[in-house]
Amino acid sequence: MDDIRSAPSPVDITAPVPTDDPYGSPPAAPARPAGDAPGAAAAGAPAPDHPDDRATVRRDGYARLRAADLGVDTEALTGDFAQLAHGYQDLPPDPYAPDTNRYRRYSHAVYLPWSGELSFVPGAPDPAFGTVTEYWQDEHNPEFPRVRRRLPDIPPALHGNRLLNALIRADLDQALWLRDLHHAPLYIGVHMITLAVRGQQRVAVSSPNCLHQDGGSPATFTFAHLIGCHNISGGENAIATAESAGRRPDTLPADALHARFMMTEPLDGYGVHDHRVSHYVAPVHLADGKNSGRRDILIIGIAPYTPGL
Repeated sequence: MDDIRSAPSPVDITAPVPTDDPYGSPPAAPARPAGDAPGAAAAGAPAPDHPDDRATVRRDGYARLRAADLGVDTEALTGDFAQLAHGYQDLPPDPYAPDTNRYRRYSHAVYLPWSGELSFVPGAPDPAFGTVTEYWQDEHNPEFPRVRRRLPDIPPALHGNRLLNALIRADLDQALWLRDLHHAPLYIGVHMITLAVRGQQRVAVSSPNCLHQDGGSPATFTFAHLIGCHNISGGENAIATAESAGRRPDTLPADALHARFMMTEPLDGYGVHDHRVSHYVAPVHLADGKNSGRRDILIIGIAPYTPGL
């Protein structure tokens, strides 16, 4: 399948030096600056101006990440951004929840840390969607516990998209400080999701509709990047303690809620070290006076491949 290791990328893909931390054990976290205290990031509040004042994935288990933080040259990749954004126009409805106004495609890629090779995995033939890829969250998704969902694949035309390649590699740079990610091939889950609404009585809902973790290895990371957001209200993101999984942000005590924020600009995003925190996105509604709206998001998951032999 498409090997995109040779695709030009404007990001520095040199991996951070891995640590000797035990598997899944986060580094000791220094005291938080006052502006980074749990609950201090109110919805819509601007991020601190100085990068040292921001949460980081390695230190805190989560971070707000924008294009500039990732080193992605958006001007050089304008055409690739347009191609990727266009790919959201024909996402099929979620086959497991057709009434949620959620549309999606999903594919696996494999990354070899010792060579830097990144290659998409062919999907399985499917009569309805052409090819599909299995999506598994064990018991961490209360709406589909232990269900092996088969989701429509991302089209091969996007596998070589330079922006997609740059975002995957930039996210890897945020995770490869963990030494255990250097000893096995890595699964990269690439998820295109649209929440779309038409009419004031309709709502689009993510899955699951609560704070959650994505499950799997303690070395799992999840990154989200906003592709587009038009004519909607809602869609607030929240990051909370791992123990908050299964609850809604408004039900939590202040010390359990790390951050609440809106992603409004292209490539606004965040990253989480999955087993250390939980994350959430609120339902999307149509903005007042608008006829239709949508929120297009790219989710990139990173986890070690664990063979059964």
